[in-house]
Amino acid sequence: MNNHRSNGKIDPDNFGEAFLNESPKSIYDQCISDFKNIIPLDQFEKMVHGYNQGVNQYKLEHISHLVEHRHYLWRDQSGKKALSVYFDSADLIHRLLGHEYKTFPKTDAMLSEVSYTMPVKDDWLVFWGGHNEFINYHYAYPSQRYAYDLLVMEKGMTHKGTPMKNENYHAFNKDIIAPAGGRVVKILNNIPDNIPGEMNEKQPAGNYIILQHAKKEYSLLAHLKENSIKVDKGDIVQAGDPIAKSGNSGNSSEAHIHFQVMDAPKIHKCKSIPIRFNDRNSPAQGAIVTQTLNDNAKRFDPDSLGPEGSPLVPEFLTRIFK
Repeated sequence: MNNHRSNGKIDPDNFGEAFLNESPKSIYDQCISDFKNIIPLDQFEKMVHGYNQGVNQYKLEHISHLVEHRHYLWRDQSGKKALSVYFDSADLIHRLLGHEYKTFPKTDAMLSEVSYTMPVKDDWLVFWGGHNEFINYHYAYPSQRYAYDLLVMEKGMTHKGTPMKNENYHAFNKDIIAPAGGRVVKILNNIPDNIPGEMNEKQPAGNYIILQHAKKEYSLLAHLKENSIKVDKGDIVQAGDPIAKSGNSGNSSEAHIHFQVMDAPKIHKCKSIPIRFNDRNSPAQGAIVTQTLNDNAKRFDPDSLGPEGSPLVPEFLTRIFK
């Protein structure tokens, strides 16, 4: 009796065992037509056979419920191989990826100096977030490694009505709050919001705010709504202060928020830092998150950063060497 199947299909909870022990054709038959158009059955069978070499077990590592799909992630007994599979509500496979499971233990074990809240007031879904690239595509890039992409889902959907209007997305035009006390060091506020489905790759962050929270610690809030930023460079904010509205600007296909902490105020020339959250949780893909303000938290003191724009060498030397 085959206990891996339900209604003639492989049960997602048992996919790892089925991938290792059953005919690849049974998996292939469960894939959507777009997948089958990319790779023929004979090639798929060879790939499955080759990937299973040296594997005697796949262990379920993570399950995420993401809008229209459920994402399952398995690792083999060595922890070096992973299987990432996206199922729809009918258990059809939309995406199947077998790839090396790579981590960066040294930086993974770090935490930010400052404690943060998520920069949102309501319940938001972590669409990308976590310490591997299967649940967080940012992880492959040092400047974004520990970033989060957040969106709002209601009744299993990120929007109501036509998906062609930003106003129909639950994550559009929501209050974005300061994730911790800090000084505003950079803003961009005039990038038009995209038509949903289109992307602005030339200005990937879209409208954004960079806050400085400690001498070598900054946060980035990106893809904000055009002309919604309520702060100016040099302003001091406290955790929970409303600072902007969520939008769909930059390299974004629908309304969401990108949030990260980093060691420098340069988006492409920084290193991302794992975030220490006020509630001591470490949310990953599929988690529902909201603000976690600490009423007893010490108010931010701008003197802790030193004078704004203070030179690295005495002023008279900068005049001489200009």
